[in-house]
Parts: sequence; structure tokens; C-alpha cells
Amino acid sequence: MKTTQRVRRAGLATVAALVIGGSGVAVGTAIADPATPAAAAATTTPAAAPGPELPGTHPGPASYAGVVKKVLPSVVLIRTANGLGSGVVLDTKGNIVTNAHVAGDAEEFQVQLAGNTSPRSAKLVGTYPADDLAVIRVGNTSGLTPATFGDSDQAQAGDVVLAIGNPLGLSGSVTQGIVSATDRAVTEPSADGSAAATLPGAIQTSAPINPGNSGGALVSASGQVIGIPTLAAGSPQGGGQAQGIGFAIPSNLARDIATQLIETGHVTNSHRAAIGAEVSTVLGADGSPGGVGVVTVTGGGPADRAGLRAGDVITAAADQQTPDTTALSQALAAAQPGDKVAVTISRDGQDRTVQITLGQLPGS
Repeated sequence: MKTTQRVRRAGLATVAALVIGGSGVAVGTAIADPATPAAAAATTTPAAAPGPELPGTHPGPASYAGVVKKVLPSVVLIRTANGLGSGVVLDTKGNIVTNAHVAGDAEEFQVQLAGNTSPRSAKLVGTYPADDLAVIRVGNTSGLTPATFGDSDQAQAGDVVLAIGNPLGLSGSVTQGIVSATDRAVTEPSADGSAAATLPGAIQTSAPINPGNSGGALVSASGQVIGIPTLAAGSPQGGGQAQGIGFAIPSNLARDIATQLIETGHVTNSHRAAIGAEVSTVLGADGSPGGVGVVTVTGGGPADRAGLRAGDVITAAADQQTPDTTALSQALAAAQPGDKVAVTISRDGQDRTVQITLGQLPGS
């Protein structure tokens, strides 16, 4: 059995570079002064009067079984000729959202509902690799339970979350963690010769995301889907998966892209910024990345209007160095179409900085 969505791994050694902005959580430990004997402290320190209860200090529930029972029927197992993954039921019409890398090049799928081993046939509705999202539609819609989606913009570091999916084909598996940070920009590894996808605004979570979880549900403690798990960080030692560092596509983005795919079969509004040029990484004399070479520019597009031309090498954008195409994608990840950014280019051995008004990344 092969899990084609594997979990997608981003090298941990590069996570610091891949992560842009976001809010995090730090946990410290108070250490008693070793010069003060514990017994003496106990006899000389009066008991403190109870203070006001701080918000958010209530202990969590002893069990999340109720949440799992509510969400599990909405998470399905997806099989292709090349592997398996997970998906989340969107509606009673049979539409299911998953990762584009789970769908791969397949046009037909077998879908298995939780607690039901009988497979159901499904077909591809549309896919958008730039955001690693796809929608498939199952023919037999009986018994489908649409998930309840929450507002991912309300997710914050410290929130308890559950990851529900089918790791290694173990259907209906659940792991638990917290939201570690929000608004991360991470880049997936390229596969099968395709360009690597940079995902802006990702939710970082400590809930384990294992091979087979991709396309499943990241769920709040109230049972609302706030993300689609898609990526796990890789450890720099041995290339294995780093524990406690996973990423999910925000539910607001997933619903928006899925709606477009359902309505037209394509993405017509990516909400993503772009410079309007085909680029590739340029290697320096020592073989290391030395910048982003402009291969072609789109006529009348942002790069063309700013005066960029084929042969230019982009070395910085939005105040960030761009040694390769991944770095450029991440520099633009937080920007919106219409924003103006400073771009430094090298042309004929001279550096110059130009202002580019960003356009929109094309849809599918």
C-alpha cells in the first residue's frame, strides 16, 4: 500500500527560512532558587489568597469523543491507482475537498466512508495545485454527512485541535495537539517534475500529521473544520518526519477554492499575487543558487510594465533576499494583488531596484 500524499515534508533545516511572520507560543518553566531550602520556604511563606481566575485557564475536557463522533462521518478515505489519502465532505451533492497531491493525475477515485468498507466511485471535479487543493464528486450520495466549517481567521496559537484522517490506511484515526502558529508561508517539495507550491497563511499545528492524513480535517474543540492537513516538516537528521510540526491549509481558503472548482471546474480568482513572469533559479559559479532568472515576461503584465526583461536576475523582493524561486514565492506570499513591492535585479553586471505593482496569480 502506497500513500502518495505521503505526508509532504519541508526540510526542517529550512523551516526558519520558509516560515514568514505568524504568531507563536513559547512555554517556559519556573525554577525555584536553589539557595532557598524548600522546607524553609514552606514554613515562612503564608498561603496566598486566591486571585481572580484568568481567562482560558479552565482545564480541557477529559475526552474529545463527542467531537470525534460529530466530525468522523464527514472524513472519507480516498483511493487512487497510485495510493490513498483523505477528504472532507462539503455537501450532500457528493462534493469532497482534498489535496491536489492526493488527487494527483487521477480522474477517477474510490471513496470509503467512515465505518463503511464498501467503496463508492468518484470523479474529479477540478484541481488547483498552486494551493494544493482539489475537489472530487462521489456518485452515490446516500449517507453523506457534510462537515461543519469554522472561520479559520479566528484560529489562534494555543487552541486545541484534532487531526482526523486515514494515516497509512488506518481509517478514522485521530491525533490531538494545538495550533502552534498561524499565517505561516511554507513551500511544499516539488514532485513528479511539477513546480513546488508555496502555501500562504498556513496553520501550524503540533497534532501529528502522518502519511494518509493529507486532505483530511484539522478540527477545533467545538467540532468545526478549520484546516485541511497537507504538509509535515522533515527532520534534518536522516530526512525523517519532524515530530510536532505540521501545516494545514486554512478552511476559509479551502472553501473558497473548492466553491470555484465546483461552480466552474476552474479557479477564476486565486487571490494570490504574482509578478507576471516565467522564472527559474540561476546557479552561481560555485553551483549554489545565485538568484531568480527571468525567462520570459507576460506582455502588459506587472514585470513588463516595470521594465523587467528576459535575462534579468532578481536578487531581492519585498526586502527579502531571493536566491531561488522558492524564496521569491515566499517573499510574495504575504502580498496581495495590487500591492507595490521593491524588486532588485541584476542586469549587465549592475544592480537596480524597480517598483512592481503586483498582479494576480492565474487560476487553473
